[in-house]
Formats: sequence, C-alpha cells, structure tokens
Amino acid sequence: MGLYIGIDGGGTKTDCVVGDDHAVLGRATTGGCKVTRVGEAEARANLQKAIAEACRAGRVEPRGVSRVCVGLAGASDTDSCQVVQRIVAEVVPASVEVVGDMVVAFEAAFREGAGVLVSAGTGSIAYGRNERGETARAGGWGPVVSDEGSGDWIGRAAVAAALRAFDAGTTTALAAGILNAWQVATRDDVARMANSHPPPDFAALFPIALTAADRGDALARDILIRAGTELAQLARIVSRRLWPGQSAVRVRICGGVFMNSFCVQQVFENSLRAERPDAAVTFGMVDAAAGALAYARRGATRPAAIMV
Repeated sequence: MGLYIGIDGGGTKTDCVVGDDHAVLGRATTGGCKVTRVGEAEARANLQKAIAEACRAGRVEPRGVSRVCVGLAGASDTDSCQVVQRIVAEVVPASVEVVGDMVVAFEAAFREGAGVLVSAGTGSIAYGRNERGETARAGGWGPVVSDEGSGDWIGRAAVAAALRAFDAGTTTALAAGILNAWQVATRDDVARMANSHPPPDFAALFPIALTAADRGDALARDILIRAGTELAQLARIVSRRLWPGQSAVRVRICGGVFMNSFCVQQVFENSLRAERPDAAVTFGMVDAAAGALAYARRGATRPAAIMV
C-alpha cells in the first residue's frame, strides 16, 4: 500500500494531508508558502512544518512517502515551482509534482468529471475541464493585473473608492472603515499606505467593505456588485472556450468572497445565467489539499490535460 502527500499551498496558509491508497491519515495547517509573497525562508519553514506535523498526526515517516503533489498559488511562475519542489524534496525523498492550486481544487470539486470551478479568496481564478479532457482558465494572473473579484481586488477597489470620496468631500462608511483599519487619520495617509512597498494586505479590507455594504454604503455595495460581475465574466470565458454554444454547464464556486457575501453570489449567478441560463451553479467548501492527495494517488495513470 502506498503513502502519499497532498499540499494546498497559498499565500496565507498551507494545508497538508498524508494518506494511503484509501484514507486520509493525518492533516496539518501552517502559514503560507507562496514564495513571491512570503519569501523562500518562510515558505520553507511553513512547508516543512506542515509536512512534519501531518506525518506525525498520521504516524507516517516522511521517507516512506512515494509521491507528493503540491497545488501552488502562482504556479505559473516556474522559478517558484522549482523552489517549492526543492523544499519538499529536502524532507520527503519522493516524486514531487507542483501544479496550480486551481488544478487540485478542481480535482476536489469534480474528481474526474467536467465543469468549471470559480475560486475567489485572496486571489481569484476560473478553471474548467470538458468531457474531452480539454482545460481552460481565466484570471489568476496576480493582484496587480488580474485576480478580478477577489478579496485583494475588492480591497484595492475600496481604497480607490474611498480616495475618490475624500476628493469629493463625501463622508462614507467605507472610507471611515479603511481609516480605522489602517489606523490613519487622513486621505494622504491612506494614499501613502496604499502605495507603500511592500504593499499592504488589501484583502484584509474585504470585511470592511462587507460591513460598510451591510450598513447601506452605496460605494461598498457597488464594489461587491462589480466583484460578482467580474467573477461571472471569468466563468463565461472558460465556458465559451470549453462548451461553445452550450448552456448546460456545471459550475462550482468556492472561496471566502463567495462564502461571506451573498451579494457577490447572487450577482455572479444572475450575470452568468444571462448568458448560460441552464448553468448548474453550486456552492461549497472545496478541500484542495484532499484534491492534491487524490492527484498524487493517481500519479502516472492520470490523463494529460489539453489546454485550449
């Protein structure tokens, strides 16, 4: 019986599970391991701690593991993938495969089936696979140029809207929430914080936008509506690539933005169904680490994906 490790590695947390051919034996969660966000030293510490704790929980020796799959946020950066692969290999002398985090999340959501997964947490992405094994993605190219509708995107949009309100001499709950969250007093302070290097954690402003929207702040509500629309556009792009002319598509949505904002969920579904009226949209938590474990188990028997 084989032993396998599946890892879901993001910017804020790392989930690791160890299992055999049939069951999960141990699990652990540590801090983020996205190299471009936390640096190589912190990524190493968090990854290796997650592996050690999961193996300890499962009463498994790391050297007994035969295959590891890491679903990594930002896996389009080849250098980061190689760093993570090397870090894991330092403590697990096994075959180590690094794929995009959306790949293992899709595995958890659909297994070997077809559909579109739209994830909106700190970042965002839509990833799909059709019945022919063809895959397509939209978004997920990083916070500066992409990640539409994500927590980071919402935070940046909130700061932009607050600064515009300051310029107009308008008082808003959103602007007041940002001043309080960042513990600053003026619009100049907000602008200075927003443009600092390294940048602030814009995704941490997502709850501020939610609270402001709940209090009737029109700026905050408009941002959430735009987020839902942007996320639906990602789903539409992938659906057009994989199922042209067909409206009956399975769509799974997940992530903290969807989980915490009914407004974003509702706008997403309405916007998507304007083009795909028969789309079957479901929401639920996706255990991406378990998806990575399943991916590791299948290993060499997995059919190759065809990106279109």
